[in-house]
Amino acid sequence: MRFYSAQLGMLLAASLLAGCSTLPSSNSPLTKSPPTTMPAEATDCVGTIQAPAAGLEATSDPELLQSALGQPDKGQLCMGQVFVATAPVTVYRVWDQAKSYTLYGRWWSFMLPKGPTDQYREANAICPGWSVLNQMSSCTLKVGSKIVVGPGQSADCGEGLVYPKSAVNQVYINNDSRNNVLWVENCDAGSNWPQ
Repeated sequence: MRFYSAQLGMLLAASLLAGCSTLPSSNSPLTKSPPTTMPAEATDCVGTIQAPAAGLEATSDPELLQSALGQPDKGQLCMGQVFVATAPVTVYRVWDQAKSYTLYGRWWSFMLPKGPTDQYREANAICPGWSVLNQMSSCTLKVGSKIVVGPGQSADCGEGLVYPKSAVNQVYINNDSRNNVLWVENCDAGSNWPQ
């Protein structure tokens, strides 16, 4: 009986040791770590994400978020949050009258755009080569559309013109007017800008 107890004890000890070898490592997916919602560079961004209190609800869409974020000196957003429109929300866009299809571009604002043009360019990191910015329109977001909101990334426009990261929030709407994919509606025809 004593021999049997010793064997049972060794078998139990071996089972426990074998079980220990399968415990999750610190790299295991079972290990909890803080959630990451923005790239590491986001800690270098300026400003905060600001959206209207009504008409938008925070949601997740990693692919859409990634399409709105830009690398330093490339423009777009420095950090962002995806929202879904739960009611019509007014958005504004400054665009190039010579390129009528740019009315339905991807970069918008919740705030009525104000000049002068150079100040607006710097605040929103819009290089002169990207648009002449001479027309302004307003539209409403379609209910159910997803957008990304956040402060701007820096932009290197060449020839020594560099816009720094900006605290001004921009609205990324994944419109594609050439393929009839529009997330805005009730747009006005536009007016000369700045007035």
